[in-house]
Amino acid sequence: MTSSARRPPAWLMVGTGILIVMTVLVFARLAFGLILPSMRDGLLLSYQQAGNLGTATALGYLSLVLYAGIVAARRGGRFAVLLGIVFSTVGFVGLSLVPGYLSALVLMTLLGFGTAFGFTPLISLLSAWFPEKRGSVIGFLVSGVGIGMLVAGWLVPYVVSRVGADGWRQVWQLFAGAGVVAFIAALAFLRNPPQLPDVPGDAPMSRKQVYRNPHVVMVGMLYGVIGFIYIVQSVFMYSFAVDYGVSAVTAGQLTSAMGLLVAFSGPCWGWFGDRFGRGLALLISSSLAVVAIGLPVAWPVLPSFVAHYLILGATMNGMFISILSISSERVSAREAPVAVSYVTVFFAVGQLIGPVGAGLLIDLSGFRGAFAMVCLVLVAGVILSLKLHLYPKLTS
Repeated sequence: MTSSARRPPAWLMVGTGILIVMTVLVFARLAFGLILPSMRDGLLLSYQQAGNLGTATALGYLSLVLYAGIVAARRGGRFAVLLGIVFSTVGFVGLSLVPGYLSALVLMTLLGFGTAFGFTPLISLLSAWFPEKRGSVIGFLVSGVGIGMLVAGWLVPYVVSRVGADGWRQVWQLFAGAGVVAFIAALAFLRNPPQLPDVPGDAPMSRKQVYRNPHVVMVGMLYGVIGFIYIVQSVFMYSFAVDYGVSAVTAGQLTSAMGLLVAFSGPCWGWFGDRFGRGLALLISSSLAVVAIGLPVAWPVLPSFVAHYLILGATMNGMFISILSISSERVSAREAPVAVSYVTVFFAVGQLIGPVGAGLLIDLSGFRGAFAMVCLVLVAGVILSLKLHLYPKLTS
Protein backbone atom coordinates (compact mmCIF):
# COMPACT_ATOMS: atom_id res chain seq x y z
CA MET A 1 0.00 0.00 0.00
CA THR A 2 1.86 3.03 -1.20
CA SER A 3 -0.53 5.84 -0.47
CA SER A 4 -2.75 6.33 2.51
CA ALA A 5 -4.89 8.61 0.31
CA ARG A 6 -6.17 5.52 -1.45
CA ARG A 7 -7.73 4.30 1.76
CA PRO A 8 -11.35 5.06 2.66
CA PRO A 9 -11.72 7.28 5.74
CA ALA A 10 -10.92 5.33 8.89
CA TRP A 11 -13.99 6.55 10.77
CA LEU A 12 -16.27 5.40 7.96
CA MET A 13 -14.71 1.94 7.63
CA VAL A 14 -14.49 1.35 11.37
CA GLY A 15 -17.99 2.72 11.99
CA THR A 16 -19.34 0.31 9.39
CA GLY A 17 -17.33 -2.47 11.03
CA ILE A 18 -18.87 -1.75 14.42
CA LEU A 19 -22.37 -1.99 12.92
CA ILE A 20 -21.46 -5.29 11.28
CA VAL A 21 -20.04 -6.69 14.53
CA MET A 22 -23.26 -5.75 16.32
CA THR A 23 -25.27 -7.59 13.65
CA VAL A 24 -23.31 -10.78 12.98
CA LEU A 25 -21.92 -11.34 16.48
CA VAL A 26 -24.08 -9.63 19.12
CA PHE A 27 -27.54 -9.90 17.58
CA ALA A 28 -26.83 -13.23 15.89
CA ARG A 29 -25.24 -14.93 18.92
CA LEU A 30 -24.86 -13.07 22.18
CA ALA A 31 -28.36 -11.58 22.41
CA PHE A 32 -29.90 -15.06 22.34
CA GLY A 33 -29.61 -15.30 26.13
CA LEU A 34 -31.86 -12.25 26.49
CA ILE A 35 -34.46 -13.62 24.07
CA LEU A 36 -34.27 -17.15 25.46
CA PRO A 37 -36.78 -16.97 28.40
CA SER A 38 -39.72 -15.69 26.33
CA MET A 39 -38.73 -17.72 23.27
CA ARG A 40 -38.46 -20.87 25.39
CA ASP A 41 -41.95 -20.25 26.77
CA GLY A 42 -43.35 -19.47 23.34
CA LEU A 43 -41.96 -22.64 21.73
CA LEU A 44 -42.36 -24.82 24.86
CA LEU A 45 -38.68 -25.76 25.00
CA SER A 46 -36.75 -27.46 27.79
CA TYR A 47 -33.48 -25.92 28.97
CA GLN A 48 -31.63 -28.71 27.22
CA GLN A 49 -33.38 -27.86 23.95
CA ALA A 50 -32.59 -24.19 24.54
CA GLY A 51 -28.96 -25.17 25.05
CA ASN A 52 -29.08 -27.17 21.84
CA LEU A 53 -30.16 -24.02 19.97
CA GLY A 54 -27.09 -22.21 21.28
CA THR A 55 -24.96 -25.20 20.34
CA ALA A 56 -26.43 -25.21 16.81
CA THR A 57 -25.20 -21.65 16.33
CA ALA A 58 -21.76 -22.61 17.63
CA LEU A 59 -21.71 -25.66 15.35
CA GLY A 60 -22.58 -23.53 12.33
CA TYR A 61 -19.77 -21.16 13.27
CA LEU A 62 -17.26 -23.97 13.84
CA SER A 63 -18.08 -25.78 10.61
CA LEU A 64 -17.39 -22.77 8.40
CA VAL A 65 -14.91 -20.52 10.23
CA LEU A 66 -11.86 -21.94 8.43
CA TYR A 67 -13.70 -22.08 5.09
CA ALA A 68 -14.75 -18.43 5.56
CA GLY A 69 -11.05 -17.52 5.69
CA ILE A 70 -10.44 -19.42 2.45
CA VAL A 71 -13.36 -17.63 0.77
CA ALA A 72 -12.07 -14.28 2.01
CA ALA A 73 -8.60 -15.06 0.61
CA ARG A 74 -9.99 -16.09 -2.78
CA ARG A 75 -12.91 -13.71 -3.26
CA GLY A 76 -11.94 -10.88 -0.93
CA GLY A 77 -12.93 -10.05 2.63
CA ARG A 78 -15.73 -7.77 1.46
CA PHE A 79 -17.50 -10.66 -0.29
CA ALA A 80 -17.19 -12.87 2.80
CA VAL A 81 -18.52 -10.16 5.10
CA LEU A 82 -21.49 -9.44 2.83
CA LEU A 83 -22.27 -13.15 2.71
CA GLY A 84 -22.13 -13.31 6.51
CA ILE A 85 -24.60 -10.44 6.83
CA VAL A 86 -26.97 -12.19 4.39
CA PHE A 87 -26.84 -15.44 6.38
CA SER A 88 -27.56 -13.55 9.61
CA THR A 89 -30.41 -11.49 8.18
CA VAL A 90 -32.15 -14.50 6.63
CA GLY A 91 -31.80 -16.28 9.99
CA PHE A 92 -33.37 -13.32 11.82
CA VAL A 93 -36.34 -13.24 9.47
CA GLY A 94 -36.85 -16.99 9.79
CA LEU A 95 -36.68 -16.92 13.60
CA SER A 96 -39.33 -14.21 13.72
CA LEU A 97 -41.69 -16.68 12.00
CA VAL A 98 -40.38 -19.99 13.39
CA PRO A 99 -43.11 -22.51 14.34
CA GLY A 100 -41.13 -24.96 16.47
CA TYR A 101 -37.91 -26.44 17.78
CA LEU A 102 -36.55 -28.21 14.67
CA SER A 103 -36.91 -25.23 12.36
CA ALA A 104 -35.37 -23.00 15.06
CA LEU A 105 -32.43 -25.40 15.19
CA VAL A 106 -31.79 -24.93 11.45
CA LEU A 107 -32.12 -21.15 11.63
CA MET A 108 -29.81 -20.85 14.64
CA THR A 109 -27.23 -22.82 12.64
CA LEU A 110 -27.63 -20.24 9.88
CA LEU A 111 -26.80 -17.50 12.37
CA GLY A 112 -23.57 -19.38 13.13
CA PHE A 113 -22.74 -19.31 9.41
CA GLY A 114 -23.27 -15.55 9.49
CA THR A 115 -20.83 -15.06 12.36
CA ALA A 116 -18.20 -17.25 10.66
CA PHE A 117 -18.27 -15.25 7.43
CA GLY A 118 -18.91 -11.83 8.93
CA PHE A 119 -16.57 -11.48 11.92
CA THR A 120 -13.05 -12.85 11.33
CA PRO A 121 -12.81 -11.70 7.67
CA LEU A 122 -13.92 -8.24 8.82
CA ILE A 123 -11.07 -8.05 11.34
CA SER A 124 -8.55 -9.16 8.72
CA LEU A 125 -9.90 -6.71 6.13
CA LEU A 126 -9.76 -3.63 8.37
CA SER A 127 -6.41 -4.63 9.91
CA ALA A 128 -4.95 -4.86 6.40
CA TRP A 129 -6.22 -1.38 5.53
CA PHE A 130 -4.80 0.17 8.70
CA PRO A 131 -1.74 -1.90 9.72
CA GLU A 132 -0.18 0.99 11.60
CA LYS A 133 -3.33 1.23 13.76
CA ARG A 134 -4.07 -2.48 14.01
CA GLY A 135 -4.52 -2.47 17.78
CA SER A 136 -6.81 0.54 17.75
CA VAL A 137 -8.90 -0.92 14.94
CA ILE A 138 -9.37 -4.23 16.75
CA GLY A 139 -10.16 -2.33 19.95
CA PHE A 140 -12.88 -0.29 18.27
CA LEU A 141 -14.35 -3.36 16.57
CA VAL A 142 -14.45 -5.21 19.88
CA SER A 143 -16.16 -2.15 21.38
CA GLY A 144 -18.97 -2.95 18.95
CA VAL A 145 -19.67 -6.01 21.06
CA GLY A 146 -20.17 -3.81 24.12
CA ILE A 147 -22.32 -1.32 22.22
CA GLY A 148 -24.43 -4.16 20.85
CA MET A 149 -24.87 -5.68 24.30
CA LEU A 150 -25.88 -2.25 25.60
CA VAL A 151 -28.51 -1.90 22.88
CA ALA A 152 -29.78 -5.48 23.23
CA GLY A 153 -29.87 -5.31 27.03
CA TRP A 154 -32.26 -2.37 26.83
CA LEU A 155 -34.17 -3.31 23.67
CA VAL A 156 -35.09 -6.96 24.30
CA PRO A 157 -36.74 -6.60 27.75
CA TYR A 158 -38.48 -3.42 26.61
CA VAL A 159 -40.01 -5.00 23.49
CA VAL A 160 -40.97 -8.21 25.29
CA SER A 161 -42.59 -6.32 28.17
CA ARG A 162 -44.52 -4.02 25.82
CA VAL A 163 -45.63 -6.59 23.24
CA GLY A 164 -46.18 -9.62 25.46
CA ALA A 165 -45.87 -13.31 24.63
CA ASP A 166 -44.82 -12.80 21.02
CA GLY A 167 -42.45 -9.94 21.75
CA TRP A 168 -39.44 -12.15 21.06
CA ARG A 169 -40.59 -12.48 17.45
CA GLN A 170 -40.58 -8.71 17.04
CA VAL A 171 -37.08 -8.61 18.49
CA TRP A 172 -35.86 -10.92 15.72
CA GLN A 173 -37.63 -8.66 13.19
CA LEU A 174 -35.77 -5.64 14.55
CA PHE A 175 -32.50 -7.54 14.29
CA ALA A 176 -33.37 -8.33 10.65
CA GLY A 177 -33.81 -4.59 10.05
CA ALA A 178 -30.36 -3.98 11.51
CA GLY A 179 -29.02 -6.64 9.15
CA VAL A 180 -30.43 -4.81 6.14
CA VAL A 181 -28.83 -1.55 7.26
CA ALA A 182 -25.48 -3.31 7.89
CA PHE A 183 -25.59 -4.88 4.41
CA ILE A 184 -26.22 -1.52 2.73
CA ALA A 185 -23.42 0.11 4.74
CA ALA A 186 -20.98 -2.70 3.93
CA LEU A 187 -21.88 -2.56 0.26
CA ALA A 188 -21.31 1.19 0.20
CA PHE A 189 -18.25 1.64 2.41
CA LEU A 190 -16.22 -1.57 2.68
CA ARG A 191 -13.43 -2.09 0.17
CA ASN A 192 -10.88 -4.85 -0.21
CA PRO A 193 -7.33 -3.63 0.53
CA PRO A 194 -4.69 -3.85 -2.22
CA GLN A 195 -2.44 -6.91 -2.18
CA LEU A 196 0.80 -6.34 -0.31
CA PRO A 197 4.04 -7.42 -2.06
CA ASP A 198 5.95 -10.43 -0.80
CA VAL A 199 8.78 -9.70 1.62
CA PRO A 200 12.16 -11.04 0.35
CA GLY A 201 13.62 -13.71 2.59
CA ASP A 202 10.36 -14.24 4.47
CA ALA A 203 10.13 -18.01 4.09
CA PRO A 204 6.60 -19.22 4.83
CA MET A 205 5.91 -21.88 7.43
CA SER A 206 3.72 -24.80 6.53
CA ARG A 207 0.29 -25.00 8.10
CA LYS A 208 1.40 -28.05 10.06
CA GLN A 209 4.22 -26.02 11.60
CA VAL A 210 1.78 -23.32 12.66
CA TYR A 211 -0.68 -25.88 14.03
CA ARG A 212 2.06 -27.62 16.02
CA ASN A 213 3.59 -24.44 17.41
CA PRO A 214 3.32 -24.96 21.21
CA HIS A 215 2.63 -21.29 21.82
CA VAL A 216 -0.22 -21.26 19.29
CA VAL A 217 -1.66 -24.50 20.70
CA MET A 218 -1.58 -23.14 24.26
CA VAL A 219 -3.31 -19.95 23.15
CA GLY A 220 -5.90 -22.02 21.31
CA MET A 221 -6.66 -24.11 24.41
CA LEU A 222 -7.17 -20.96 26.46
CA TYR A 223 -9.35 -19.45 23.72
CA GLY A 224 -11.47 -22.61 23.87
CA VAL A 225 -11.97 -22.10 27.62
CA ILE A 226 -12.93 -18.47 27.04
CA GLY A 227 -15.38 -19.47 24.31
CA PHE A 228 -16.95 -22.01 26.65
CA ILE A 229 -17.53 -19.66 29.57
CA TYR A 230 -18.45 -16.68 27.39
CA ILE A 231 -21.28 -18.39 25.54
CA VAL A 232 -22.66 -20.07 28.67
CA GLN A 233 -22.69 -16.73 30.45
CA SER A 234 -24.33 -15.03 27.45
CA VAL A 235 -27.03 -17.68 27.06
CA PHE A 236 -27.90 -18.55 30.67
CA MET A 237 -26.81 -15.86 33.16
CA TYR A 238 -29.80 -13.65 32.40
CA SER A 239 -32.13 -16.59 33.05
CA PHE A 240 -30.14 -17.47 36.20
CA ALA A 241 -30.68 -13.96 37.57
CA VAL A 242 -34.39 -13.91 36.71
CA ASP A 243 -34.90 -17.39 38.19
CA TYR A 244 -33.45 -16.19 41.52
CA GLY A 245 -35.71 -13.18 41.84
CA VAL A 246 -34.04 -10.44 39.81
CA SER A 247 -36.62 -8.67 37.65
CA ALA A 248 -36.31 -9.02 33.89
CA VAL A 249 -35.90 -5.25 33.53
CA THR A 250 -33.13 -5.14 36.14
CA ALA A 251 -31.35 -8.10 34.55
CA GLY A 252 -31.56 -6.36 31.19
CA GLN A 253 -30.15 -3.17 32.70
CA LEU A 254 -27.27 -5.16 34.19
CA THR A 255 -26.57 -6.65 30.76
CA SER A 256 -26.56 -3.14 29.31
CA ALA A 257 -24.16 -1.95 32.03
CA MET A 258 -21.89 -4.88 31.23
CA GLY A 259 -22.00 -3.91 27.56
CA LEU A 260 -21.06 -0.34 28.42
CA LEU A 261 -18.04 -1.53 30.37
CA VAL A 262 -17.04 -3.92 27.58
CA ALA A 263 -17.23 -1.05 25.08
CA PHE A 264 -14.88 1.21 27.03
CA SER A 265 -12.50 -1.21 28.76
CA GLY A 266 -10.72 -2.35 25.58
CA PRO A 267 -8.22 0.52 25.28
CA CYS A 268 -7.26 0.13 28.96
CA TRP A 269 -6.52 -3.58 28.58
CA GLY A 270 -4.68 -2.94 25.32
CA TRP A 271 -2.43 -0.39 27.00
CA PHE A 272 -1.88 -2.67 30.00
CA GLY A 273 -0.94 -5.60 27.78
CA ASP A 274 1.50 -3.51 25.75
CA ARG A 275 3.08 -2.06 28.88
CA PHE A 276 3.22 -5.07 31.24
CA GLY A 277 2.74 -8.09 28.95
CA ARG A 278 -0.32 -9.67 27.39
CA GLY A 279 0.21 -12.88 29.34
CA LEU A 280 -0.14 -10.92 32.57
CA ALA A 281 -3.23 -9.17 31.22
CA LEU A 282 -4.73 -12.58 30.47
CA LEU A 283 -3.84 -13.88 33.93
CA ILE A 284 -5.41 -10.94 35.75
CA SER A 285 -8.54 -10.74 33.59
CA SER A 286 -9.25 -14.49 33.71
CA SER A 287 -8.71 -14.56 37.49
CA LEU A 288 -11.19 -11.72 37.95
CA ALA A 289 -13.64 -13.58 35.70
CA VAL A 290 -13.52 -16.54 38.12
CA VAL A 291 -14.55 -14.18 40.91
CA ALA A 292 -17.32 -12.69 38.76
CA ILE A 293 -18.88 -16.06 37.94
CA GLY A 294 -18.30 -17.55 41.38
CA LEU A 295 -20.18 -14.84 43.29
CA PRO A 296 -23.72 -15.73 42.04
CA VAL A 297 -22.92 -19.43 42.54
CA ALA A 298 -22.03 -18.85 46.19
CA TRP A 299 -24.67 -16.16 46.92
CA PRO A 300 -27.44 -15.96 44.28
CA VAL A 301 -28.76 -12.56 45.39
CA LEU A 302 -29.04 -9.22 43.59
CA PRO A 303 -25.71 -7.72 44.83
CA SER A 304 -23.86 -10.81 43.56
CA PHE A 305 -25.46 -10.53 40.13
CA VAL A 306 -24.63 -6.81 40.04
CA ALA A 307 -20.99 -7.58 40.91
CA HIS A 308 -20.95 -10.36 38.30
CA TYR A 309 -22.02 -8.13 35.43
CA LEU A 310 -19.78 -5.23 36.44
CA ILE A 311 -16.62 -7.29 37.01
CA LEU A 312 -17.08 -9.37 33.89
CA GLY A 313 -17.87 -6.29 31.82
CA ALA A 314 -14.62 -4.70 32.98
CA THR A 315 -12.49 -7.81 32.37
CA MET A 316 -13.91 -9.62 29.33
CA ASN A 317 -12.05 -7.45 26.84
CA GLY A 318 -8.83 -8.16 28.69
CA MET A 319 -9.17 -11.79 27.66
CA PHE A 320 -10.32 -11.24 24.09
CA ILE A 321 -7.90 -8.48 23.08
CA SER A 322 -4.94 -10.27 24.66
CA ILE A 323 -5.81 -13.53 22.88
CA LEU A 324 -6.15 -11.81 19.50
CA SER A 325 -2.77 -10.16 20.03
CA ILE A 326 -0.92 -13.16 21.48
CA SER A 327 -2.11 -15.74 18.96
CA SER A 328 0.25 -14.59 16.20
CA GLU A 329 3.21 -13.41 18.27
CA ARG A 330 5.42 -16.43 17.50
CA VAL A 331 4.67 -16.76 13.79
CA SER A 332 5.54 -14.45 10.92
CA ALA A 333 3.13 -11.81 9.63
CA ARG A 334 2.36 -14.04 6.64
CA GLU A 335 1.25 -16.91 8.85
CA ALA A 336 -0.65 -14.70 11.33
CA PRO A 337 -4.08 -15.22 9.67
CA VAL A 338 -3.52 -19.00 9.77
CA ALA A 339 -2.69 -18.85 13.47
CA VAL A 340 -5.68 -16.64 14.26
CA SER A 341 -8.04 -18.91 12.31
CA TYR A 342 -6.60 -21.97 14.04
CA VAL A 343 -7.06 -20.66 17.58
CA THR A 344 -10.55 -19.48 16.60
CA VAL A 345 -11.45 -23.13 15.96
CA PHE A 346 -10.68 -23.85 19.63
CA PHE A 347 -12.92 -20.93 20.58
CA ALA A 348 -15.72 -22.28 18.42
CA VAL A 349 -15.38 -25.77 19.91
CA GLY A 350 -15.71 -24.27 23.39
CA GLN A 351 -18.84 -22.46 22.29
CA LEU A 352 -20.16 -25.67 20.75
CA ILE A 353 -19.76 -27.67 23.96
CA GLY A 354 -20.85 -24.94 26.36
CA PRO A 355 -24.60 -24.41 25.83
CA VAL A 356 -25.60 -28.07 25.51
CA GLY A 357 -23.51 -29.11 28.51
CA ALA A 358 -24.73 -26.23 30.65
CA GLY A 359 -28.34 -26.72 29.53
CA LEU A 360 -28.20 -30.38 30.54
CA LEU A 361 -26.69 -29.50 33.93
CA ILE A 362 -29.34 -26.84 34.52
CA ASP A 363 -32.07 -29.42 33.90
CA LEU A 364 -30.35 -31.86 36.29
CA SER A 365 -28.96 -29.66 39.07
CA GLY A 366 -30.10 -26.08 38.48
CA PHE A 367 -28.25 -22.90 37.60
CA ARG A 368 -25.89 -22.97 40.56
CA GLY A 369 -24.55 -26.42 39.67
CA ALA A 370 -24.06 -25.46 36.04
CA PHE A 371 -22.18 -22.26 36.80
CA ALA A 372 -20.07 -24.03 39.43
CA MET A 373 -18.89 -26.23 36.57
CA VAL A 374 -18.16 -23.08 34.52
CA CYS A 375 -16.00 -21.80 37.39
CA LEU A 376 -13.97 -25.01 37.39
CA VAL A 377 -13.40 -24.75 33.64
CA LEU A 378 -12.30 -21.14 34.03
CA VAL A 379 -9.84 -22.10 36.77
CA ALA A 380 -8.18 -24.30 34.13
CA GLY A 381 -8.04 -21.19 31.96
CA VAL A 382 -6.29 -19.26 34.73
CA ILE A 383 -3.65 -22.02 34.88
CA LEU A 384 -3.15 -21.74 31.10
CA SER A 385 -2.89 -17.95 31.45
CA LEU A 386 -0.15 -18.41 34.04
CA LYS A 387 1.73 -20.73 31.69
CA LEU A 388 1.43 -18.19 28.87
CA HIS A 389 2.67 -15.46 31.19
CA LEU A 390 5.73 -17.57 32.05
CA TYR A 391 6.18 -18.99 28.52
CA PRO A 392 8.68 -16.37 27.22
CA LYS A 393 10.81 -16.84 30.32
CA LEU A 394 10.77 -20.62 29.95
CA THR A 395 11.83 -20.45 26.31
CA SER A 396 14.26 -17.55 26.41
